[in-house]
Amino acid sequence: MGIFDRLSKKSEPAKPAAVTEALIPQTLAQSPIITRLREAREKLDHKDLPAAITIYEEVLHSSGDRADVLVTISGDLGSTGNVDKVIELVAPKYDATRHGPATGINVLQAYIAVRNAEAAQHILDLLFSLNRPDLEERLYGFSNAISEIMLGGDTAFAPAPVQADAQSEHGPLKVAIVTISKPIWFYGLEALEAKILPAKLGPTRRIAFTQLALPGAYFDVMQEMNKPEDDLAKLSKAIPLWLSEGFLSSSAYTPITAIAFMEFADGSRNPMIFDAEWSTEQLRQMNESNSDHVDYAVTGILKHRAGDYELTLKVWEIKKYRERKQFIARWNPATANEELNKLRQTLCTYMECSPIGLALTQTDKPRLWLDSLGAALNLFLAEKKLLALDKLPALDALGKAMITLTSESEAASLGWINFEKRCQQLSLDISKQNVKFFNSTLVSEAKQT
Repeated sequence: MGIFDRLSKKSEPAKPAAVTEALIPQTLAQSPIITRLREAREKLDHKDLPAAITIYEEVLHSSGDRADVLVTISGDLGSTGNVDKVIELVAPKYDATRHGPATGINVLQAYIAVRNAEAAQHILDLLFSLNRPDLEERLYGFSNAISEIMLGGDTAFAPAPVQADAQSEHGPLKVAIVTISKPIWFYGLEALEAKILPAKLGPTRRIAFTQLALPGAYFDVMQEMNKPEDDLAKLSKAIPLWLSEGFLSSSAYTPITAIAFMEFADGSRNPMIFDAEWSTEQLRQMNESNSDHVDYAVTGILKHRAGDYELTLKVWEIKKYRERKQFIARWNPATANEELNKLRQTLCTYMECSPIGLALTQTDKPRLWLDSLGAALNLFLAEKKLLALDKLPALDALGKAMITLTSESEAASLGWINFEKRCQQLSLDISKQNVKFFNSTLVSEAKQT
């Protein structure tokens, strides 16, 4: 459980992760100013942003023109997700000639995070004016990131990430993470676990697939979270669930999926929409909230424009919080099945995960299966009272994809059995469907169970 704010980042050649970490020169280790900056960082680590800001304002008042001070403050604020404070406290003081590129890159990434293309372009121009050949490749990467923001539409009005002290009409906000360790269509069939899920023999590596970020997808993210999910929001959760299934039968891995919720002081919840990619701090929070720590995590960004999709996945080694590999897939309705299968195969090959997925989940229509997983997840969350019934999409549309696959997929048949059962338990009126179930002993047993 924790607050999830994120500084977005661009793929190669722009450097990944949160704002550039500040490096305090060893010769200044005993400096009173450096001591105060370390105290401020401790406040940030303990989620006490107001106390940290008080210290930063004090230091900036006395030493706000020092390059080491600015890079430390911007680095610490950025790496803990407080990008708006980088813009508020550090950006007005930045002078490229006096303070060098490190602080400028931190400020630039902060502007990119809140999708302020105009301000980001100004800082980028200042950095290019330094004529640093060693930075050129990285700066061109940031230039590409800015151009993508410009192509995305109303960048000036894109909302900033939710902050730790954020308020809403429901009161203070916080974000909670639910981790799912079994196939989402499986819950309710625990009596058949030995026949459905393979046993893990010996130690395994734990890998977490996190909910995808949807940068720039919505004009007002907070308002969007009050509505039933659209197809893009459902995909942001269904794709990690599907990728996790790819590792379920591997003897080397134990996969989990991390789904986020916005929690309010009055006890209400909304499914979370991430407007920016997960940071290393967010991964740390997720890892520390689990009793069994993970070894790897897979984060991602999903973009949609006029029927075309682009998914960027990043594999992280959690021990060092280091990005290991990046994968990109692009598809449209005609190429979705081929490209999605290719992406999962490539990811599993890189992670040395074999065989890929449970046999009963295999389908040549992964795009339909993603819709099925999204439907199963919504009903599961509603049953667990993590999702209000008025936030459910239309039921007939919700289960349509699953019904399409039941005749050819054991997993879809099992999923539909649970789907109908949950509708009954939740007193949801779902019209009687003429379902053709997959012909197998397992499906027959599940009906009886």
